[in-house]
Amino acid sequence: MNLTDEMKATIEQLTAAGRGILAADESHPTIKKRLEAFGIESTEENRRAYRSLLVTTPGIGDYVSGIIFFEETLGQKTDSGQGIPEACAAAGIVPGIKVDKGLTELPDTGGEKVTQGLDGLGERLDGYKAQGARFTKWRSVFNIEAHKPGELAIAANAEVLARYAAIVQSRGMVPIVEPEVLMDGDHDIQRCAEVTEAVQTAVFTALRRHGVALEGMVLKPNMVVPGKSLPRPEPAVVADHTLRVLRRTVPAAVPSINFLSGGQTPQEATANLDAINRAAGPKPWVLSFSYSRALQEPVQQAWLGRAENVEAAQKAFLARARLNAAARDGRYEPAMEGEAA
Repeated sequence: MNLTDEMKATIEQLTAAGRGILAADESHPTIKKRLEAFGIESTEENRRAYRSLLVTTPGIGDYVSGIIFFEETLGQKTDSGQGIPEACAAAGIVPGIKVDKGLTELPDTGGEKVTQGLDGLGERLDGYKAQGARFTKWRSVFNIEAHKPGELAIAANAEVLARYAAIVQSRGMVPIVEPEVLMDGDHDIQRCAEVTEAVQTAVFTALRRHGVALEGMVLKPNMVVPGKSLPRPEPAVVADHTLRVLRRTVPAAVPSINFLSGGQTPQEATANLDAINRAAGPKPWVLSFSYSRALQEPVQQAWLGRAENVEAAQKAFLARARLNAAARDGRYEPAMEGEAA
């Protein structure tokens, strides 16, 4: 696949210095769970108001280069009546869109999953592009258990990710490729590293097979961390294991690696990103963030679905984005958390 001028311009904007990507692409069931945790009803109007709050935060374009949206949001407007994609563009933020259709069971694998949504993807992309989207995201998930993920689940999801990326690039858009090894479980950090390396090796083999231009994509991986039931390691330990896997699996041609937070706390995700950027050794990629919960939890907690709390919620969003921008450059200090509160 040839890298078009359009794709180059999108990559340049997404990888701009000191910035990262917000994932605000939660499906209806997921956003319902997130909002209801703070007593907010997940109505269409509340979802619109919330995402309007995010994109109209004064100064957010200094720290956020792109926002991934759910399909519904591309057609919604801000409180002032401006289309949400247009509001992003006005703030110097690239609008993106989640295009997968969730998980389905992979037969004869003991319950392992594969992501669906390739049918009609090209036509859907044409519509999303007409609405202003310039990049896309597709997520595949891998659970760690004693004998999982199996070879079939890894191969099937790698193939789907590569087919997706090739279709997206054929439309002049930039694909975010997200192979997430989940934190759920009691596995240690070495087991996470082993599985993450196997998954990313398979993904890049498939991307090459399908002719995807590596210079025109973004990788959105998990950090290498132990399962949730184990104690949290020091950021330097996470950085060491994560970078070892990336150096073994991710070609230098990939312009940007934007980590998912994957259930880490906002503070943990920021500290680990900072440690990755501070670590010694070769790092040929931009190493940034594409967080959902780790950016949005403080915002939702401040907002609570009330119009009078919008300014406080926007300040919380800006503060969290600023901290992650510092971590993206290896400038974060834990003392900065108090300044942001």
